[in-house]
Amino acid sequence: MSGDRPTLPPVRLNSEAELARDALSAPLLARAVRLARWAGPDTRVGAGGELVEEQLPAAATELGLGDDQDGPAYASEAWRVAVDTGLVDVQDAPGASGDEDEDGEGTASIGENLGVLTAGSPSDVLAIWLDAFDVVFADATAPMIDDFADLVGEDGEIDFERLEWDPEEEADFLEGVLGNLYLLTVSEGGTPEGPVPLPALAASMIVPDDMGEPTDDILEQVSDAMMRLDDQFRLLEPIGLVEYEPVDEALMAEVGDEPAPPVDDEDVARYGMVRLTPLGLYGVRARMLEAGVDAPAVGDLADKGADALLDGIAYFPELSARAETEQWLARRQPADAARELLAAARGNDAGGPLRRLHCQQALALTGASAEPAVRQVLPDPELGGLARVWLAERGALDVPPPSETMIFWLAIDTIAAQLAVEGDLEELQELVEGLVGQHSGFFDAAWRVEHPATADVLEAMGRLHPDKSTAKDARKAAFKARSRV
Repeated sequence: MSGDRPTLPPVRLNSEAELARDALSAPLLARAVRLARWAGPDTRVGAGGELVEEQLPAAATELGLGDDQDGPAYASEAWRVAVDTGLVDVQDAPGASGDEDEDGEGTASIGENLGVLTAGSPSDVLAIWLDAFDVVFADATAPMIDDFADLVGEDGEIDFERLEWDPEEEADFLEGVLGNLYLLTVSEGGTPEGPVPLPALAASMIVPDDMGEPTDDILEQVSDAMMRLDDQFRLLEPIGLVEYEPVDEALMAEVGDEPAPPVDDEDVARYGMVRLTPLGLYGVRARMLEAGVDAPAVGDLADKGADALLDGIAYFPELSARAETEQWLARRQPADAARELLAAARGNDAGGPLRRLHCQQALALTGASAEPAVRQVLPDPELGGLARVWLAERGALDVPPPSETMIFWLAIDTIAAQLAVEGDLEELQELVEGLVGQHSGFFDAAWRVEHPATADVLEAMGRLHPDKSTAKDARKAAFKARSRV
């Protein structure tokens, strides 16, 4: 059953309009836009479309970074994003068109996507931002090289094997880190929680789940991962993916030293703190979806049928299920929604009890105009019980009393649904005790209930009921139910 559950909790994303505004205000993309507008016939680029070194000071000045010693590096990074996202169009670059200028350099001009970015829809903006994220991700997983000259072979090409660097492995590691950060960031309500300490994030990738006290070797690997992640998050922050508090450089007595473990909770922040921004949640989820990961978002089911809604929210946390249901109901008239929900709730399959539970919860959010649709199912053996509950809760008149068969069927169905979601054990025990206490001879009648989950429910009641004699009666009833089948 658990295999049908989503891998990740559903996330509540900001609207596309809000996310697009965040994307446009991301420092790196904003710089790329400024350089795209600055590009012109006199802009000189190299073989890969990069700005030639002599152009970098002017580009840095355009960005207001002329006095910053790192200005040229920031300008180079922003230019690369502009080129790779189509904000800048490179012409006559050697190796690109084959038509070289006499000085071996190409030129650049404003690209088509600059107009899309400034006048397109929010989804257009986000598509370009995702391309920018890809560029930065590639930079973050690139090898750290101090001196390229030592790596150039006789053929003039860089020998990356000498780096002992596996690009696929590096990309997989950072993807895994971002996936863990996504999971650690999203709360049960689907919204971001507080920042995650960098040591905890690194440990989530290195320390085996079944390991007790980490070995010195594992701790060293965690420390190495922290330092690598520190560099990577510094790169990912300007694109708007994360909010990052870097590792305090004072923790390292000298270059090359590894930081010692934090001594208390107050010291943890000095080791780096990171959280995904709302835009970051969107970006990481987009990459996971592209990779085939089940990463639901609240609102995904709003335009789908009731069957998709009830199946989709089956294992959502309570707050997320309610939010998803509210969005679904908002697009429909209450009576139509009620009819569709009740029709989708039917079925003797294993998922039926949970569908009916969520149907009942969804109906609780509808108004009085849903009453005619609910009354229509009063004679239904599967839905009549929950219909009576809904009507009784609203003080409706002329509600026919349920038959004993319906009462016991609803009891079995309700417990089956609670067992499926593996809810709060104490609440489930209270439910079991309440049902047994309300009906004398409960188990004498319950084992005869024509419900596919009867035996399993009675067996579970035997485990849950605190009274040994009652628990024994439940197990006997479960045996009778299995024998009858």
